[in-house]
Amino acid sequence: MTRGRPGARELIAAAVDADSWTSWDEPIPARAHGTDPDYLAALERARAKAGTDEAVLTGRARIQGLPVALVVSEFAFLGGSVGRATGQRITAAVRRATAEGLPLIAATASGGTRMQEGTPAFVTMIDISRAVVAHKAAGLPYLVYLRHPTTGGVFASWGSLGHIAVAEPGALIGFLGPVVYEALNGRPFPPGVQVAENLRAKGIIDAVAPVDALPTLAARALTLLTPAEDRTPERPPWAAAGSGPRPSGVPRAHTHRPGTFVPDPDQDAWRDIELTRRPDRPGVRDLLRVVADDVIPLTGTQEGEAGDALFTALAVIDGRSCVIVGQDRRTQLADVPLGPAALRSARRGMRMADELGLPLVCVIDTPGADLSADAEEGALASEIARCLADLVALRVPTVSVILGEGCGGGELALLPARRVIVAEHGWLSPLPPEGASAILFGDTSHAPQLARQQRIRSVDLLAGGTAHVIVPERPAAHLEPEGFCRAVGAEIGRQIGVQT
Repeated sequence: MTRGRPGARELIAAAVDADSWTSWDEPIPARAHGTDPDYLAALERARAKAGTDEAVLTGRARIQGLPVALVVSEFAFLGGSVGRATGQRITAAVRRATAEGLPLIAATASGGTRMQEGTPAFVTMIDISRAVVAHKAAGLPYLVYLRHPTTGGVFASWGSLGHIAVAEPGALIGFLGPVVYEALNGRPFPPGVQVAENLRAKGIIDAVAPVDALPTLAARALTLLTPAEDRTPERPPWAAAGSGPRPSGVPRAHTHRPGTFVPDPDQDAWRDIELTRRPDRPGVRDLLRVVADDVIPLTGTQEGEAGDALFTALAVIDGRSCVIVGQDRRTQLADVPLGPAALRSARRGMRMADELGLPLVCVIDTPGADLSADAEEGALASEIARCLADLVALRVPTVSVILGEGCGGGELALLPARRVIVAEHGWLSPLPPEGASAILFGDTSHAPQLARQQRIRSVDLLAGGTAHVIVPERPAAHLEPEGFCRAVGAEIGRQIGVQT
């Protein structure tokens, strides 16, 4: 239970037909959570408190006679946070729903990524979202019920990809949790912004409805999302579930052997962060100035928004025309945060690449997305999710370059390319280390410690399969910017080449 609200088992009991629930969950082996004794003890306490083995339950049921698959968060289990095992369970359920031709309902209640597991847990949001994109491309409905609270990477990825999104009354729903915002900014988040009713008024979600209205609402939505020829008395919606989905047009990610460069396994994560935060570190404009034979900048979204924190351009790199979508660190350092307009500008670049058959190169270099009431009301989390979904569905070669800072949902939007390059001192984290410290310790003083624990470094990204190749920095990029940019440019050309 969360402040008197139903937990996962209670929601399932309230929403599905009696005796129709079948769990899909397999036992999670102890080794899946690592060996840290404090974390393992926390997991044991969470199991006892929540009465579940993880922060999510998945399975199959019927709602008013209609077969559906469900993914239901349990907030009482470590705040509904998504660890690696959680993400694998969700991804498996989405893929099974697609294989069995079942519509899918996700009932979220989560603070986002599990801070104890850091970056490896964070990137599971991509796996989940990729599975959701394939599910939707198969012509199958995906409904989301946003419960109290739903924040962080969950809301900024698969929690914002529903064909229809409904929220629990009074639910806290937002990109950044209020605790983290206050710790990073020294003041509370403006009241009334991250509330279901406000998001409905701003057009970010479709409706607000209590749990007891969920069965009727879900059944109506599933019926209306069924093609007319399928809605007959002889063949009710999803009667053929189990016969498999319609063919998917989503391409599979290419797989290749990782690069041969191996950085110092003892490199210090906090030093990486300090180096990438230097104002003289080269950014996307420096990169293009050195490696591009020609550049035509593109301005804004073509819908009346500038989106200056993101640089979009047509460029020629290594003799190939391509579309560049890059987070501009200098603009962000000049107090122009990465907001919804910037992500809409990125999606414009993605569309152009797909329409013209040009490779897309995404450059990740951000201290984090805009943390403001305007960004929340401008659908920042939804734009992150849509960027992610658009990127994984592109039919052209795609390359992402982690050039420096890779912080939070802002980088998640541009990460899931077919090939990922990371600079030696580049890093990837679900939150600024100061924000993770605020969640786990109530202050920011433990940021260096957490940076070293959360597997954010380039060597960790390579070992975990998030990145495919590392570009060395010997010396660090700010000491030899032109040589660094040339090395990055050459690697971009190679990684496009392996896809063509």
